[in-house]
Amino acid sequence: MRRSIRVGHVGIAHYDAGRACALFHDEKVRGVKARRVHVDEIWSFTAAKQKNVAGMKKPIDGAGDTWTWTAIEAEADTKLIISRLVGGRDSDYAMAFMDNLRSWLAHRVQLTSDGHRVYLEAVEDAFGGDIDYAQLVKLYGSAPESAKGRYSPRECIGARKERIEGNPDPAHISTSYAERQNLTMRMQMRRFTRLTNAFSKKFENHMHMVALHTVWYNFMKMHKALRVTPAMASGTSDKLWSMIDVAGMIDATLPKPGKRGPYRMTAAQNGKT
Repeated sequence: MRRSIRVGHVGIAHYDAGRACALFHDEKVRGVKARRVHVDEIWSFTAAKQKNVAGMKKPIDGAGDTWTWTAIEAEADTKLIISRLVGGRDSDYAMAFMDNLRSWLAHRVQLTSDGHRVYLEAVEDAFGGDIDYAQLVKLYGSAPESAKGRYSPRECIGARKERIEGNPDPAHISTSYAERQNLTMRMQMRRFTRLTNAFSKKFENHMHMVALHTVWYNFMKMHKALRVTPAMASGTSDKLWSMIDVAGMIDATLPKPGKRGPYRMTAAQNGKT
């Protein structure tokens, strides 16, 4: 049985592990009774950066910019990843992401996103008026000369809170939980690390790794202060899961071996020439 599973590295069982984790998460994380949800996107790339895709010697499906959308329960005592989606950053993916998030929630929530404009139509299409939605629009100045270089961000000089739908509480208009989860993803999964050769070589590998990370984060990673996992804190699970459980999930999704036929010895094995 192939069980070379490690968070941060995809072994030969990445396909089986990713598929099993995706099915498990989508089955268990249902009817989430969250009050507040933060959403965000984190960038990475597959095979080559977008500007280099056209010059690839061997074109690969899915090569280029790869965005991971995440929705997290914005509560200090839960921090449950509710939904995730890997793909582009356009309106089609935004709509698919919001439709998925809506189906996972038990009731009306307060939702906060950044100022990415594709969220406006996607949230309206998925939730209609049944949501308290606001955007936290960050304001940036120009990057100082001393900070200019690769991946040097512009200076954030402030943020503007914008009510979009319903009656969101201004005190809770924030994306801090989603942004902190982005940092966790970048620190825990090598393929998200910048300026290395550890990037995903195939889009499917990236997608499977995100599914494995999501199950690890929700069902295996203990809160240092609360000593429980996000799934346990939210009532989604009543136990601490382990990689042994993941191996069991893989076994459950693999085809069952067929009945072995009768054993026939060869003439040489039977002592005959």
